[in-house]
Amino acid sequence: MEQFPFIKSECLLQPVTGDNPIDYFRHLFTENMLDEVIAQTNNYAREVLCRRETKQHSRINAWKETTKEEILIFVGLILHMGIIRINRIEDYWKTDALFGLSVFSYNMSRNRFNVLLRALNFSKIPEQDAEPSKDQLYKIRSMVNLFNTRLAEIYYPGREISLDEAMILLRGRLMFKQYIPDRCQKYAIKLYMITTPDGMVIKFMVHSGMVDDSGGKGHAQKVVLNLLEGMLDVGHSVYMDNYYSSYELAKCLADRKTHCTGTIEKNRNTFPKEVIEKNLKKGETVAMYANGVMIGKWKDKRDIIYISNEYKNDIVEKTYKRGERKSKPLPVIQYNKYMAGIDKQDQMLAYYPCERKTIRWPTKIFVHILQLMISNSHFLYNKYSTQNISLYDFRLSVIRCLLKPQPVLCVPKHNSPELEHVLKPRDEKRNGKILRKQCKRCYSQGKRKDTIYICKVCDDSPGYCLDCAKVIHK
Repeated sequence: MEQFPFIKSECLLQPVTGDNPIDYFRHLFTENMLDEVIAQTNNYAREVLCRRETKQHSRINAWKETTKEEILIFVGLILHMGIIRINRIEDYWKTDALFGLSVFSYNMSRNRFNVLLRALNFSKIPEQDAEPSKDQLYKIRSMVNLFNTRLAEIYYPGREISLDEAMILLRGRLMFKQYIPDRCQKYAIKLYMITTPDGMVIKFMVHSGMVDDSGGKGHAQKVVLNLLEGMLDVGHSVYMDNYYSSYELAKCLADRKTHCTGTIEKNRNTFPKEVIEKNLKKGETVAMYANGVMIGKWKDKRDIIYISNEYKNDIVEKTYKRGERKSKPLPVIQYNKYMAGIDKQDQMLAYYPCERKTIRWPTKIFVHILQLMISNSHFLYNKYSTQNISLYDFRLSVIRCLLKPQPVLCVPKHNSPELEHVLKPRDEKRNGKILRKQCKRCYSQGKRKDTIYICKVCDDSPGYCLDCAKVIHK
């Protein structure tokens, strides 16, 4: 089987101006993207929302044009909602002491946030007499293109990349939403993604049904070739699941000097029956080769069928963390090693979900893009900056920079000079007797002395004997 050398290398194509998390986030969330959101949101509010017949006290009647500073605060609040999870958006502005989230009301009023959420727009408004757009994604197309273009400008991945799907859960009507029978919420928007093994998303596209350019016969192959545009003929090794894998695709990618390895479904009629229908015992394997493409089958707990234009069906012994050794076909080992990127991405996003059930689908995708930019910029920060921090700390740092600095209230400590230290007997009793406590100062000197007296003004209400109390509170 022909081997194609990888003639490029993983690198940061554009250096980041700064070494802070916000610098890496703004390296992806560019001025072009920000300007597009501001322009289209203001235009949509003026031309559509403000011209509708509304009630006298409707919030949209008080619309004023949004600015760069306001949109950045809006983005910061959206991201912060992913860290602090509350069921209803309006509860973030509650004054009830049980909530106590003053950062939201300090940065933006609830009404203004809801108006911006309703007016948020990412596309030009079609003319009234214009024909309906054939592009089902025209409302969010600009944001998807800006994200993909920016990633291609600033970063090039290493040799191994993986291709899989992600889902954005959706309630409501949408022509191209997907049905997912094994989920609690049955409908979602499907995304096709290319990721690195570490979980960084290089490029993505939104599935918009059979009406787009990738629909119809050979849909999966069209999706793969569209996603790999600009990364063919350089020796990449692509890993994919059974939705995309086919002999035709493996042969096509080999002609473009690109390796591929993936699992395949046993109900495909295009694969040789000598392999697909072969009965094997546990640990046995069989394979066939044709035109530089290998199709193999291996019996583990179940049948695993795979295809590759890079690896032969060699059996390799793999040692696991606990010292367990197991023999597996090389394509299966490599597939398991490099196919984890999209799972890592899903896991990171699941920790801090920002999507809301009641917002419109273009806004859902935009919020998902914000999530991807946070995750990607965190990956780049840990790889190319001088520090290494968790995604949680990275998000908090970015959010602090996006929001307005909030004044800190100085609360006097319990042991401030204004409060008088007085020893009092403990309140806790057992069988009518006051429970004793070790003297804190005596204990620090290696002595054991019990006392019934405590100082409620000092932190943690420590116990002191009478002699030590005079010294401590002198």
